[in-house]
Amino acid sequence: MNGQNIKLAKFAGFCYGVKRAVDTAKKLKAENPDKNVYILGELIHNSDVIQELEILGIKTIYEVPEKGDGICIVRSHGEAPSVFQKLEKAGFEVVDLTCPDVKKVQQRAVELAKDDYFVVIVGKSNHPEVVAIKANADLYSDKVIVADKPADIKPYEDEIKSCHKVGIVVQTTQMVSTLNSVADYIKSIAKEVLIYNTICKSTSMRQNEAKELAEESDLMVVVGSKKSANTTHLAEILKQCTNTIHIENDSELDEYKNLFKNIQKIGVTAGASTPQNVINNVISKIKEE
Repeated sequence: MNGQNIKLAKFAGFCYGVKRAVDTAKKLKAENPDKNVYILGELIHNSDVIQELEILGIKTIYEVPEKGDGICIVRSHGEAPSVFQKLEKAGFEVVDLTCPDVKKVQQRAVELAKDDYFVVIVGKSNHPEVVAIKANADLYSDKVIVADKPADIKPYEDEIKSCHKVGIVVQTTQMVSTLNSVADYIKSIAKEVLIYNTICKSTSMRQNEAKELAEESDLMVVVGSKKSANTTHLAEILKQCTNTIHIENDSELDEYKNLFKNIQKIGVTAGASTPQNVINNVISKIKEE
C-alpha cells in the first residue's frame, strides 16, 4: 500500500508464559521421542501452533482417560487440583506448565479463602484459567464466586454485606476497567475490601502500548485467535480509541480491502498467543495490497 505507514507494537505476540509453554512442550517431545506426549486442552489459543505441535507428535486431549501412557502437560491456564490427581491416577507423568503469573493468582485466592474472606474472582466464569483459580480456592471455602460485571454480584449482596471482609483477585488477561467496575460496586456494599490486581504485567504493558499506538493511527489491526481472552480484550479496548479490526491471520484481510483505502497510518498489535510468523504474514499482506 503505497504511502502508508505501518507500525508494529513492541509488545505484540508471545508473552513469556506462552513462549515457555510452547518451547517446553517441543523440548519434552525432542528429549522423549519414544514416549507419548499429550497436552490436556489446547496449549494456547492458536490453531496454527496446535497444528504444529500435532505434526511434531504432541497430541491434544480434552478429557483425562482412565488409563494414560507417557507424559501429559498441564497448560499455562492451570487446572483444578482434582485434575492433577486424575492425571496421576491414570498413570501419566505430569508436567505442570501453568504460567507463573496464573499460579500467583491461585495462591492469592487460596490465601484469601483460608483467611475467611468472601472471595471474588473477576473474570469469565467459563475461562479455563478462572475455572482453575476457583477450584483451588473452593478447597478452602464455600464463599467463592466469579464476576465480570457488577450485575453478577447482586445475587450475593446480602451475604457480602454480612461478611466482615471481601477479597478480590482478577484473571491475568482481564481489562483493568472490568476489575474497577466490579471492585467499585463491592466497595459500595462491603465493610472491608482487599483487592489484588493480578492482571499480569505483560497484559498491562500490551494494552497500554496498544492504546498509545491507536491514538496516532487511523486503523488498528489486532492479530490473534477469537478464543483468546487477552486478544479479544485488546480489540475491545482499541475499538474505543480508533477504527479497529480483529483478525486471526492474513487470510481474513481480504474482507477488509475497502477499509484500507485512503488509510495513512496503520497500527498492528497481537495477542499473547499469536506466533511471530502469523504477525509477519499480516504485515506483508497489508504492504502488498
